[in-house]
Amino acid sequence: MSSTDINVDELGGKYYLSNEEQHFKVTILSNDYVIRLTNTRDSVAEKYDKIFVEDVLKAVKEEKHRRMELVYDSINNSIEKMAERLHNTLIESNEQESQKVRRLETKDIKNKKVNY
Repeated sequence: MSSTDINVDELGGKYYLSNEEQHFKVTILSNDYVIRLTNTRDSVAEKYDKIFVEDVLKAVKEEKHRRMELVYDSINNSIEKMAERLHNTLIESNEQESQKVRRLETKDIKNKKVNY
């Protein structure tokens, strides 16, 4: 199922599954309890028992949700890594600035003459 695309039209009550490798499309019409199977040559639509269609829809929704969690996790990991790199860069930059200031202060102290 991982190579199968899942698209949802919640308002229209339609769920679309397609797999280009296997050359099939499935359309689930949740309101009418109809499942349409289509391949490159044929298309068949059948009306099914309400409970069966609801079980199929539940499985499709769970898979869609699982995939979205994977995407969210991936995005969150990328953001965390980017934030960590930015944090490290800022720390390095601050350390470099502090060293420059210390060198300037040391230089100023050496250049000042002490008057007695």
